[in-house]
Amino acid sequence: MSDLDYKMSAAILHLEKELNSLRTSRANPSMLDNIFAEAYGSKTPLNQLGNISVQDANTITIQIWDSSLIKSIENAITESNLGINPQTDGQLIRLPIPKLSEERRKEIIKIASEFAENSKVSIRNIRRDFIEDSKNEKKNSNLSEDELKKRINDIQKITDSKIDEIDKLLELKKNDILKV
Repeated sequence: MSDLDYKMSAAILHLEKELNSLRTSRANPSMLDNIFAEAYGSKTPLNQLGNISVQDANTITIQIWDSSLIKSIENAITESNLGINPQTDGQLIRLPIPKLSEERRKEIIKIASEFAENSKVSIRNIRRDFIEDSKNEKKNSNLSEDELKKRINDIQKITDSKIDEIDKLLELKKNDILKV
């Protein structure tokens, strides 16, 4: 059961990371987590190319360590679907976070809902695998009928609690996106 809980928790951690990368109307360095720039012959995460910080509620700054990478970083940010236009000042790139339009908020909520649904599918697949393993154990006479029913019931309880957790995370993110 601890293995089941561990695998389902990993799916939820992945969801949290995906939700953090979605843009809200506040500046947040994790918005840049999924952006990779071409550097030194490979795709490199922005946080490995400079210091990322929040200047104020509406501005993220990136202090670039190697000025030859500025164009590559600007292009990576522009090509991402964040809708942010970088402003370069020497080795400092400023990312002004514009207010989200109602239409863009709905798009982001739709993306967040897709992330949550994918996590639910992942959790249901984990449940299915564990139930299948339990049935195989019974078939091999390592588990009685009563033990099998109890185990399936326990697996379902854990699954339900994880799906509730996903719904709560999604609701928090929706509220965060809808804040003006």
